[in-house]
Amino acid sequence: MFEILFITMIKTFVVVGVCMLIVAYLTLAERRLLGFFQLRLGPNRVGYKGILQPIADGAKLFLKEDIVPQNTVKAVFILAPIISIAAPMSLLVVIPFGDAVQIMGREITLYLANPNAGILYVLAISSLGAYASMLGGWSSGNKYGYTGGLRSTAMIISYELSMAFAVISVIMIVNSLSLVEIVRGQAEIWNILRAPVAFLIFLISGLAELNRPPFDMPEAEEELCTGFNVEYSSMKFALFFFGEYTHLFVFGCLVTTLFLGGWHGPLLPGVLWFFIKTFAVIFFCIWVRATFPRLRYDQVMKLEWKFLLPLAILNVLATGLVLLVI
Repeated sequence: MFEILFITMIKTFVVVGVCMLIVAYLTLAERRLLGFFQLRLGPNRVGYKGILQPIADGAKLFLKEDIVPQNTVKAVFILAPIISIAAPMSLLVVIPFGDAVQIMGREITLYLANPNAGILYVLAISSLGAYASMLGGWSSGNKYGYTGGLRSTAMIISYELSMAFAVISVIMIVNSLSLVEIVRGQAEIWNILRAPVAFLIFLISGLAELNRPPFDMPEAEEELCTGFNVEYSSMKFALFFFGEYTHLFVFGCLVTTLFLGGWHGPLLPGVLWFFIKTFAVIFFCIWVRATFPRLRYDQVMKLEWKFLLPLAILNVLATGLVLLVI
């Protein structure tokens, strides 16, 4: 029992540590890539090619004064950024980064847990992100923050429906709710080939769930002065920022797990394949940010309710019909 607990603790520290390091440097990677796409340099002064920029940003935010406006609901105001980072970090528990490996004659699994209903856990925990932006905007006592929180809540709840129907198609094909079994079911053919429509729906819905451009309605700087987090400063703002990029990393992991074969790939170790695919998805999200302008709020909602959701439902029905015939 003690040995199992010790191994679990070691795996937890490794997963959380690697995730924090990756998320910290995702901020630099995005700024450099956006600079490349827009024919400018991006951060390149702190360290070689800007390699120490995330450390400088973290130190700056840590040393800034923590201001709490008088008209805030203080307890909720403090809780919101904690939820923002806790929700995506909790999802790392069920992400299968690789299959079992042999270490010192003992088989070690490269995931923390493999619940039978792992995908339901993912859908449940991912929806908590709506509470972070909603509570943060409402508790700040600022009309811009409140409007951003309302936008975020409506958009996330709406696009969760399409995302859930896309996941249902994968569940029907693999016949399992376990993320590990979903990956093992793609040993011969990836789900992106078996369910391409579900993949596109999941990708678009995920961008909306992440509040990423062109769906960054809650943080529209030109309209809402950064939206729901407008009154946050210092480490509270940093937690929102860190939570956003943690969610981006987790989203890349989920796309890899559900549609891109997870750890499956030729020649290279499975863990390496997993991270290559994950970073490819993250690169695509950054590419989209640099390419498409922000949609109007009414266009965002119409895309979901008049196009994506009907398409997702039809895709589930079509998947069931194909499986029944086959």
